[in-house]
Amino acid sequence: MNLQQFRFVRETIRRDFNLTAAAKSLYTSQPGVSKAIMEFEQELGVQIFERHGKRIKGLTKPGHAVAEVVERINHEIDNLKRVSDEYARRDQGRLVIACTHTQARYALPAVIPAFREQFPKVKLALAEGSPTQLADMLLNGQADLAIATESLAQTPGLASVPCYRWQHAVVFTPDHPLAKRYDANGTLTLADLAEFPIVTYDLAFSGRRHIDESFASAGLQPEIALAAIDADVIKTYVSLGLGIGIIAAMAHDPKQDQGLQCAPAGHLFGQQTARVAVRQGEFLRDYVYTFISMLAPDLKPAEIRALIRPNI
Repeated sequence: MNLQQFRFVRETIRRDFNLTAAAKSLYTSQPGVSKAIMEFEQELGVQIFERHGKRIKGLTKPGHAVAEVVERINHEIDNLKRVSDEYARRDQGRLVIACTHTQARYALPAVIPAFREQFPKVKLALAEGSPTQLADMLLNGQADLAIATESLAQTPGLASVPCYRWQHAVVFTPDHPLAKRYDANGTLTLADLAEFPIVTYDLAFSGRRHIDESFASAGLQPEIALAAIDADVIKTYVSLGLGIGIIAAMAHDPKQDQGLQCAPAGHLFGQQTARVAVRQGEFLRDYVYTFISMLAPDLKPAEIRALIRPNI
Protein backbone atom coordinates (compact mmCIF):
# COMPACT_ATOMS: atom_id res chain seq x y z
CA MET A 1 0.00 0.00 0.00
CA ASN A 2 1.35 3.44 -0.88
CA LEU A 3 0.60 7.15 -0.77
CA GLN A 4 -0.46 7.24 -4.42
CA GLN A 5 -3.25 4.76 -3.70
CA PHE A 6 -4.47 6.97 -0.85
CA ARG A 7 -4.56 9.97 -3.18
CA PHE A 8 -6.45 8.03 -5.86
CA VAL A 9 -9.06 6.80 -3.39
CA ARG A 10 -9.63 10.26 -1.91
CA GLU A 11 -9.90 11.96 -5.30
CA THR A 12 -12.31 9.32 -6.61
CA ILE A 13 -14.61 10.00 -3.65
CA ARG A 14 -14.27 13.78 -4.07
CA ARG A 15 -15.17 13.52 -7.77
CA ASP A 16 -18.41 11.68 -7.02
CA PHE A 17 -16.90 8.31 -8.00
CA ASN A 18 -16.09 9.49 -11.52
CA LEU A 19 -12.78 7.83 -12.35
CA THR A 20 -12.26 9.92 -15.48
CA ALA A 21 -12.65 13.17 -13.52
CA ALA A 22 -10.40 11.85 -10.73
CA ALA A 23 -7.70 10.88 -13.21
CA LYS A 24 -7.90 14.26 -14.93
CA SER A 25 -7.49 16.16 -11.66
CA LEU A 26 -4.50 13.99 -10.74
CA TYR A 27 -2.92 14.30 -14.20
CA THR A 28 -2.90 10.58 -14.80
CA SER A 29 -4.88 7.98 -16.75
CA GLN A 30 -8.27 6.51 -15.85
CA PRO A 31 -7.03 2.89 -16.22
CA GLY A 32 -4.13 3.74 -13.90
CA VAL A 33 -6.48 5.01 -11.20
CA SER A 34 -8.77 2.00 -11.59
CA LYS A 35 -5.87 -0.46 -11.35
CA ALA A 36 -4.37 1.25 -8.29
CA ILE A 37 -7.73 1.17 -6.48
CA MET A 38 -8.28 -2.53 -7.26
CA GLU A 39 -4.77 -3.36 -6.00
CA PHE A 40 -5.46 -1.37 -2.84
CA GLU A 41 -8.69 -3.30 -2.23
CA GLN A 42 -6.85 -6.59 -2.75
CA GLU A 43 -4.19 -5.60 -0.19
CA LEU A 44 -6.85 -4.64 2.35
CA GLY A 45 -8.93 -7.72 1.67
CA VAL A 46 -12.18 -5.69 1.51
CA GLN A 47 -14.09 -4.02 -1.27
CA ILE A 48 -14.10 -0.23 -0.79
CA PHE A 49 -16.36 0.75 -3.67
CA GLU A 50 -19.70 -0.54 -4.85
CA ARG A 51 -19.65 -1.26 -8.58
CA HIS A 52 -22.15 -1.69 -11.38
CA GLY A 53 -20.21 -3.37 -14.12
CA LYS A 54 -17.03 -1.32 -14.49
CA ARG A 55 -18.58 1.80 -13.03
CA ILE A 56 -18.13 2.82 -9.38
CA LYS A 57 -21.45 3.77 -7.76
CA GLY A 58 -20.53 4.52 -4.16
CA LEU A 59 -18.86 3.29 -0.97
CA THR A 60 -19.45 -0.06 0.68
CA LYS A 61 -19.95 -0.24 4.45
CA PRO A 62 -16.24 -1.00 5.10
CA GLY A 63 -15.47 1.57 2.40
CA HIS A 64 -16.90 4.35 4.56
CA ALA A 65 -14.51 3.41 7.39
CA VAL A 66 -11.56 3.14 5.00
CA ALA A 67 -12.43 6.52 3.45
CA GLU A 68 -12.23 8.24 6.86
CA VAL A 69 -8.75 6.79 7.51
CA VAL A 70 -7.57 7.64 3.99
CA GLU A 71 -8.78 11.22 4.42
CA ARG A 72 -6.88 11.56 7.71
CA ILE A 73 -3.71 10.19 6.14
CA ASN A 74 -3.92 12.55 3.18
CA HIS A 75 -4.67 15.43 5.53
CA GLU A 76 -1.50 14.76 7.52
CA ILE A 77 0.51 14.44 4.30
CA ASP A 78 -0.77 17.88 3.32
CA ASN A 79 0.27 19.13 6.77
CA LEU A 80 3.79 17.78 6.22
CA LYS A 81 4.01 19.75 2.99
CA ARG A 82 2.88 22.89 4.82
CA VAL A 83 5.49 22.34 7.54
CA SER A 84 8.14 22.02 4.84
CA ASP A 85 6.95 25.18 3.10
CA GLU A 86 6.85 27.09 6.39
CA TYR A 87 10.54 26.57 6.99
CA ALA A 88 11.81 26.41 3.40
CA ARG A 89 9.71 29.27 1.97
CA ARG A 90 8.66 31.17 5.07
CA ASP A 91 7.26 34.28 3.39
CA GLN A 92 5.98 32.68 0.18
CA GLY A 93 2.89 30.67 -0.65
CA ARG A 94 -0.77 30.92 -1.48
CA LEU A 95 -3.77 31.84 0.65
CA VAL A 96 -7.29 31.06 -0.57
CA ILE A 97 -9.93 33.00 1.38
CA ALA A 98 -13.53 31.78 1.19
CA CYS A 99 -15.99 34.55 2.00
CA THR A 100 -19.39 36.01 1.31
CA HIS A 101 -19.77 38.94 -1.08
CA THR A 102 -20.33 41.29 1.86
CA GLN A 103 -17.03 40.23 3.44
CA ALA A 104 -15.16 40.55 0.13
CA ARG A 105 -16.67 43.94 -0.68
CA TYR A 106 -16.81 45.68 2.70
CA ALA A 107 -14.67 43.90 5.34
CA LEU A 108 -11.58 42.57 3.56
CA PRO A 109 -10.48 45.82 1.86
CA ALA A 110 -9.39 47.01 5.30
CA VAL A 111 -7.20 43.92 5.78
CA ILE A 112 -5.83 42.70 2.46
CA PRO A 113 -3.68 45.76 1.56
CA ALA A 114 -1.97 45.65 4.97
CA PHE A 115 -1.40 41.89 4.64
CA ARG A 116 0.02 42.29 1.12
CA GLU A 117 2.43 44.94 2.37
CA GLN A 118 3.75 42.52 4.99
CA PHE A 119 3.72 39.41 2.76
CA PRO A 120 4.14 40.58 -0.86
CA LYS A 121 5.15 37.10 -2.06
CA VAL A 122 1.97 35.38 -0.80
CA LYS A 123 -0.56 34.96 -3.61
CA LEU A 124 -4.12 35.72 -2.50
CA ALA A 125 -7.35 34.39 -3.97
CA LEU A 126 -10.98 35.02 -2.98
CA ALA A 127 -13.65 32.33 -3.35
CA GLU A 128 -17.18 33.62 -2.77
CA GLY A 129 -20.25 31.64 -1.75
CA SER A 130 -22.90 31.12 0.89
CA PRO A 131 -21.78 30.24 4.45
CA THR A 132 -22.65 26.59 3.82
CA GLN A 133 -20.62 26.58 0.60
CA LEU A 134 -17.70 28.24 2.40
CA ALA A 135 -17.69 25.48 5.02
CA ASP A 136 -17.66 22.86 2.26
CA MET A 137 -14.72 24.61 0.57
CA LEU A 138 -12.72 24.31 3.78
CA LEU A 139 -13.63 20.69 4.41
CA ASN A 140 -12.77 19.77 0.79
CA GLY A 141 -9.42 21.54 0.88
CA GLN A 142 -10.46 24.20 -1.66
CA ALA A 143 -9.81 27.10 0.72
CA ASP A 144 -7.40 27.81 3.57
CA LEU A 145 -9.79 29.85 5.71
CA ALA A 146 -13.36 31.09 5.56
CA ILE A 147 -15.13 34.18 6.88
CA ALA A 148 -18.89 34.34 7.48
CA THR A 149 -21.54 35.07 10.07
CA GLU A 150 -23.63 31.91 9.93
CA SER A 151 -22.82 28.17 10.07
CA LEU A 152 -19.06 28.08 10.56
CA ALA A 153 -19.12 27.65 14.34
CA GLN A 154 -21.66 24.81 14.07
CA THR A 155 -19.91 22.88 11.28
CA PRO A 156 -18.20 19.66 12.44
CA GLY A 157 -14.58 19.47 11.35
CA LEU A 158 -13.97 23.24 11.51
CA ALA A 159 -12.34 25.38 14.17
CA SER A 160 -13.28 29.06 14.31
CA VAL A 161 -12.66 32.27 16.23
CA PRO A 162 -14.75 35.46 16.39
CA CYS A 163 -13.51 38.30 14.17
CA TYR A 164 -15.68 41.31 14.82
CA ARG A 165 -19.24 42.26 15.71
CA TRP A 166 -21.63 44.07 13.41
CA GLN A 167 -25.28 45.01 13.15
CA HIS A 168 -27.96 45.51 10.55
CA ALA A 169 -29.21 48.78 9.13
CA VAL A 170 -32.36 49.80 7.27
CA VAL A 171 -32.00 51.69 3.97
CA PHE A 172 -34.72 53.58 2.12
CA THR A 173 -35.09 56.42 -0.36
CA PRO A 174 -35.38 59.96 1.06
CA ASP A 175 -38.94 60.29 -0.26
CA HIS A 176 -40.14 57.02 1.30
CA PRO A 177 -42.78 57.34 4.07
CA LEU A 178 -40.33 55.67 6.45
CA ALA A 179 -37.90 58.57 6.01
CA LYS A 180 -40.29 61.10 7.56
CA ARG A 181 -41.04 58.72 10.43
CA TYR A 182 -37.34 58.18 11.11
CA ASP A 183 -36.56 61.91 10.90
CA ALA A 184 -39.36 62.64 13.38
CA ASN A 185 -38.60 59.89 15.92
CA GLY A 186 -34.87 59.29 15.47
CA THR A 187 -35.45 55.54 15.57
CA LEU A 188 -37.51 52.79 13.95
CA THR A 189 -39.52 49.88 15.34
CA LEU A 190 -40.22 46.43 13.92
CA ALA A 191 -43.85 47.50 13.46
CA ASP A 192 -42.64 50.45 11.35
CA LEU A 193 -40.65 48.15 9.06
CA ALA A 194 -43.42 45.55 8.76
CA GLU A 195 -45.72 48.10 7.13
CA PHE A 196 -43.66 48.08 3.93
CA PRO A 197 -42.29 45.46 1.47
CA ILE A 198 -38.77 44.46 2.47
CA VAL A 199 -35.72 43.65 0.35
CA THR A 200 -33.09 41.74 2.32
CA TYR A 201 -30.67 38.82 2.33
CA ASP A 202 -31.32 35.29 1.22
CA LEU A 203 -31.97 32.84 4.06
CA ALA A 204 -28.37 31.56 3.98
CA PHE A 205 -26.72 34.97 4.37
CA SER A 206 -25.76 37.74 6.79
CA GLY A 207 -27.92 37.14 9.82
CA ARG A 208 -31.17 36.65 7.93
CA ARG A 209 -32.22 34.12 10.58
CA HIS A 210 -32.02 36.84 13.24
CA ILE A 211 -34.17 39.14 11.12
CA ASP A 212 -36.90 36.52 10.75
CA GLU A 213 -36.73 35.55 14.43
CA SER A 214 -37.07 39.18 15.54
CA PHE A 215 -40.22 39.74 13.48
CA ALA A 216 -41.68 36.40 14.56
CA SER A 217 -41.05 37.17 18.25
CA ALA A 218 -42.96 40.44 17.80
CA GLY A 219 -45.85 38.61 16.14
CA LEU A 220 -45.22 40.29 12.79
CA GLN A 221 -45.15 38.79 9.29
CA PRO A 222 -43.50 41.27 6.94
CA GLU A 223 -43.66 40.93 3.17
CA ILE A 224 -40.25 39.95 1.79
CA ALA A 225 -40.45 41.46 -1.68
CA LEU A 226 -37.02 40.18 -2.74
CA ALA A 227 -34.23 38.11 -1.19
CA ALA A 228 -30.70 38.53 -2.54
CA ILE A 229 -27.22 37.29 -1.76
CA ASP A 230 -25.44 40.63 -1.39
CA ALA A 231 -26.05 44.16 -0.19
CA ASP A 232 -25.29 45.85 -3.52
CA VAL A 233 -28.23 44.06 -5.16
CA ILE A 234 -30.47 44.91 -2.21
CA LYS A 235 -29.57 48.60 -2.43
CA THR A 236 -30.18 48.63 -6.19
CA TYR A 237 -33.74 47.40 -5.81
CA VAL A 238 -34.43 49.72 -2.89
CA SER A 239 -33.36 52.59 -5.15
CA LEU A 240 -35.83 51.32 -7.77
CA GLY A 241 -38.66 51.57 -5.26
CA LEU A 242 -39.23 47.87 -4.62
CA GLY A 243 -39.26 48.35 -0.86
CA ILE A 244 -37.09 49.20 2.13
CA GLY A 245 -33.82 47.29 2.58
CA ILE A 246 -32.27 45.51 5.53
CA ILE A 247 -28.51 45.11 5.07
CA ALA A 248 -25.31 44.81 7.09
CA ALA A 249 -24.55 48.32 8.36
CA MET A 250 -20.98 48.15 7.01
CA ALA A 251 -22.44 47.77 3.51
CA HIS A 252 -23.79 51.33 3.54
CA ASP A 253 -21.32 53.84 2.12
CA PRO A 254 -22.54 57.44 2.61
CA LYS A 255 -20.48 58.65 -0.35
CA GLN A 256 -21.54 55.96 -2.82
CA ASP A 257 -25.10 55.55 -1.54
CA GLN A 258 -26.12 59.20 -1.53
CA GLY A 259 -29.54 58.30 -2.95
CA LEU A 260 -30.36 56.23 0.13
CA GLN A 261 -31.00 57.12 3.76
CA CYS A 262 -29.71 54.71 6.42
CA ALA A 263 -31.02 53.98 9.91
CA PRO A 264 -29.26 51.72 12.46
CA ALA A 265 -31.16 48.55 13.35
CA GLY A 266 -28.97 46.84 15.93
CA HIS A 267 -31.65 47.45 18.56
CA LEU A 268 -34.10 45.48 16.40
CA PHE A 269 -32.05 42.52 15.21
CA GLY A 270 -29.22 42.30 17.73
CA GLN A 271 -25.46 42.15 17.36
CA GLN A 272 -24.00 39.68 14.86
CA THR A 273 -20.58 38.04 15.07
CA ALA A 274 -18.44 37.34 12.02
CA ARG A 275 -16.13 34.34 12.43
CA VAL A 276 -13.03 33.10 10.66
CA ALA A 277 -12.67 29.32 10.40
CA VAL A 278 -10.07 26.79 9.31
CA ARG A 279 -10.15 23.06 8.96
CA GLN A 280 -9.69 21.30 12.30
CA GLY A 281 -6.21 19.86 12.76
CA GLU A 282 -4.73 21.87 9.90
CA PHE A 283 -1.12 23.00 10.15
CA LEU A 284 -1.26 26.72 9.41
CA ARG A 285 1.58 28.76 8.00
CA ASP A 286 2.60 31.74 10.13
CA TYR A 287 1.22 34.16 7.54
CA VAL A 288 -2.22 32.54 7.93
CA TYR A 289 -2.15 33.30 11.67
CA THR A 290 -1.10 36.86 10.81
CA PHE A 291 -4.06 37.22 8.46
CA ILE A 292 -6.44 35.89 11.12
CA SER A 293 -5.01 38.29 13.72
CA MET A 294 -5.67 41.18 11.31
CA LEU A 295 -9.29 40.05 11.05
CA ALA A 296 -9.58 39.58 14.82
CA PRO A 297 -7.50 42.43 16.33
CA ASP A 298 -8.99 41.93 19.79
CA LEU A 299 -7.41 38.47 20.06
CA LYS A 300 -3.71 37.94 20.72
CA PRO A 301 -1.84 35.55 18.36
CA ALA A 302 -1.36 33.06 21.20
CA GLU A 303 -5.11 33.10 21.90
CA ILE A 304 -5.89 32.46 18.23
CA ARG A 305 -3.51 29.49 18.14
CA ALA A 306 -5.00 28.08 21.34
CA LEU A 307 -8.57 28.38 20.03
CA ILE A 308 -7.82 26.91 16.60
CA ARG A 309 -5.43 24.14 17.66
CA PRO A 310 -6.16 23.60 21.38
CA ASN A 311 -4.23 20.32 21.66
CA ILE A 312 -0.99 21.57 20.10
